[in-house]
Amino acid sequence: MDDTGVSLLLDELSDLIEDGKAAIGNKDRRQIDAGVAHEIIDEIRQRFPEELAESRKVLRERDDLLADAEMEGNRIIEDARNQALIIASEQEIVRIAQSQAEQILREAREAERQVRSGAEDYADNVLSHIQSTLETLTDNINRSRERLNNRGIR
Repeated sequence: MDDTGVSLLLDELSDLIEDGKAAIGNKDRRQIDAGVAHEIIDEIRQRFPEELAESRKVLRERDDLLADAEMEGNRIIEDARNQALIIASEQEIVRIAQSQAEQILREAREAERQVRSGAEDYADNVLSHIQSTLETLTDNINRSRERLNNRGIR
C-alpha cells in the first residue's frame, strides 16, 4: 500500500486524537473535531473494499493464468498426439514420432509447470504484500486503542 492508503488515514486519526484539547477536569479525555474524525473513518471504510477488490482481482488473474497454461499444455499434448498418429505408418517412423511426442510432452509439462509456478509466485507475492499491509493496519489500530485505553485507566 502507498502513503495514501488506510495506514496513513489511521495515522491521521491517531494524530487527531493526540492533538485534541484535554477535557476540563480529565486530562485523559480529549475534545476532537467529530466531523474530521468521521471523514477519516468514512474514507477508511471506502479504502478497505478497494484493498479487498485488488486481492480478488489478483486471485482471478492467477486463476486465469493457470487455466490458460493448462489449456495451452493440453493443446500442445493433443497436437503431439495428432502428429504421432499421422506419422505412424512405418515402424522406424513410428518410433521417431513417439520419441518426438514424448519430448514435446515433457516440454509442454515443463512449460506448464513454469507458467503455473510463476503465476503462483506472483499471486503469493501480491497476497504477502496485502497481508503485510493488513498486519501493519492491525498493529496501528491496536496501538491507537491501547493509547485510548491507557488514557482511560489514569
